[in-house]
Amino acid sequence: MRILTILFTCFVFAAIAQNKPGMELPIRKAQGVIALDGKLDEPDWQHAAVAKDFYLNFPVDTTFAPFQTEARLTFDEHNFYISFVCYDDQTPDIVQSLRRDFDYDNNDNVGFTLGPYNDRQNGFFFVITPRGVQMEGTIAGGGASGDSFSATWDNKWYSHVEKYEDRWIAEIAIPFKSFRFKSNLKEWNINFIRWDRKRNLSSAWIAVPIQYDPGSFAYSGQLVWEDSSPEAKTNISIIPYIAGLSSVDRQVSPRKRTTDLNVGFDAKIGITPSLNLDLTVNPDFSQVEVDQQVINLTRFEFRFPERRQFFLENSDLFDLAGYPNARPFFSRRVGLTRDTSGNIQQVPILYGARLSGSINKEWRVSALNMLTQEKEELGLPNQLYTVATVQRNFWKQSNISVTYVEKQSLGVTRLDSIKYFNRELWQPKVNNNDTTWVLNDYNRVLTTDMELLSSDNRWYGSFYYSASFDPHLSGNNQSGLAFASYRSRNFQAVYGESFVQENYNAEAGFVPARGVYPGFQNSFVNIDGIFYPKSKRIARMGPSLNAEITRIPDGGVTDKNFGIGYGVNFLNTSGVEFAYFVTYQKLTNTFNPIDSDKYTSFVQGDTYTWSGFRFGYTSDQRKIFNYTTEINYGGFYNGNLLNVNGSLNYRYQPIGSVAIRYDYNAIDLPDNYGKEKLFLIGPRIDLTFTDKIFLTTFVQYNNLADNINLNARFQWRYKPASDFFVVYTENYLPQHLKSKNRALVFKLTYWFNL
Repeated sequence: MRILTILFTCFVFAAIAQNKPGMELPIRKAQGVIALDGKLDEPDWQHAAVAKDFYLNFPVDTTFAPFQTEARLTFDEHNFYISFVCYDDQTPDIVQSLRRDFDYDNNDNVGFTLGPYNDRQNGFFFVITPRGVQMEGTIAGGGASGDSFSATWDNKWYSHVEKYEDRWIAEIAIPFKSFRFKSNLKEWNINFIRWDRKRNLSSAWIAVPIQYDPGSFAYSGQLVWEDSSPEAKTNISIIPYIAGLSSVDRQVSPRKRTTDLNVGFDAKIGITPSLNLDLTVNPDFSQVEVDQQVINLTRFEFRFPERRQFFLENSDLFDLAGYPNARPFFSRRVGLTRDTSGNIQQVPILYGARLSGSINKEWRVSALNMLTQEKEELGLPNQLYTVATVQRNFWKQSNISVTYVEKQSLGVTRLDSIKYFNRELWQPKVNNNDTTWVLNDYNRVLTTDMELLSSDNRWYGSFYYSASFDPHLSGNNQSGLAFASYRSRNFQAVYGESFVQENYNAEAGFVPARGVYPGFQNSFVNIDGIFYPKSKRIARMGPSLNAEITRIPDGGVTDKNFGIGYGVNFLNTSGVEFAYFVTYQKLTNTFNPIDSDKYTSFVQGDTYTWSGFRFGYTSDQRKIFNYTTEINYGGFYNGNLLNVNGSLNYRYQPIGSVAIRYDYNAIDLPDNYGKEKLFLIGPRIDLTFTDKIFLTTFVQYNNLADNINLNARFQWRYKPASDFFVVYTENYLPQHLKSKNRALVFKLTYWFNL
């Protein structure tokens, strides 16, 4: 009875004493100098208010963290200061590398979320590891989902970490010039979060239920300015670059050698304390890592992620307009295109400008304008892209926005467009690689989005309506979505209805079903049960059910997908999943998943039904050697398919890692429909010699493309946000490793603050 009484008392105390959303933490101006030395012996730190009593968020949310954390704040005229005391023992930390903007989930770290607009919608996060590696990014949509966090925003800040026997201490100084804020606000949203990966524990200053992300602003506290924050001042940064290229192409006769030297610059100009103008003139993206290749056996275009920094920063308003099957704007349409062989080619960008930020607590805006250079050999004139979004926040975490997208081909009329083409004019180029129109003199899309989010993140609703306009299509030019989700501790459900009409043409966007369906309606539902057993091994587990039906305008069903599965996440970070699925398709276009030129194609109107099983396993991610694997086996149209994919990973902490990604497909179709063994293998070596010098080598072999690609990138961050890159790329014929082409690039950037 005594033990039960003690346990009950501890439980009640924990339930009462946990820090609640809205809890205040005062910040006072520093009276002396703060030295970033990891000692916290300055009087300002000793007198600062302490954020303590961190509460667990995972794997349970019913008690305090066993290893506690303390956070303190202060500021002066130039910097915002944060210090962390992270209590620990001598268990080795997990810090996979010294590379900035690390993989959050697989590294020990501590950090905080900051909402300097006090709108519980938008803000920033800053994170640091026990080895002093930095990570920063932006938060949108209240931090309610994983899509809300973007680590692509890059800026200057300073830190120091010191290790002690029973703790590690991090001191951080963030210049007020490095982020946007409203200086007349008396309160900001804030929370402090620690991810103890080696013990698989997540904890936060404000207690957050296990089903929600601890970075969500719905569960943040309030930073209260007892002394007024500094007046926001003019913030101008200039980032010039110089880049050189030397390349040789052996696939033409005579072989073609090219040398080039480019200069350009980016600029960041603070128009107001919370509104920023980004400019780029003759931008160069030669240092951007190459795309990870895929084997695409579907009828639809694969969406490769954007990797170019200018398009990634502050892009949430554009990126989240519409929904995944109908985005009105997709930034990879700007400056990238496919040639007649299906290879991605760069189109030079002459200039770009983007205005983004908050006007006040209720209003946000973002506007982009970019001009690409004429490329006659690719069939492209000068093209002007314009995108603009206005968003109005309402209630606690809801908003409505309007987005306008325009793509204008300059100086082109229907009569003289023959200058650019050897193909039939005005016909859509549709396959599973690209679904854009070859050319239009203009294309415009107008979109309205509304997001409704309850104050506790339990309910979420999204509504979308869009229409496109161009000179060659009229009527049946709309798209829309109604989506709702509910999330509680033991249950999650999602339901949605969407449609895309036949003539909806978002030419600067991403509509993968365009050209596959003559317009469609789609219904989908996902249901998950979540249980947290009292177990020394299992963190959580539960069943899942999903169903999706697609119909075309005549009312016929073209696709049905049903799946049922069960997943288990273990306390040691490993996990396993089993699933069974059934697929039905009535083809709306003629195609072959392997090669329509080599094998017999499936014919429009054919119907197929097949089923299969999926097994997935993820090993303990804390181990030096870890792996993931997924096996899919079952029917595939009129035959069978075995797919095995995953990765093998080995790290030499924290110097570097070696990873091998693999994707194997054994396709067995009858008659002449195709029998192939397709595989893609991609070894990657990532070395971080220091927290400023990195080398990444990436090799990809894809037997479907009959190509081996080598990409090696050296980066030296010689000053904060200033880099020197050397990039080497070569493509080989697999049979004899004969070089097709190669290129060597260097690029030097420097960040000036004015």
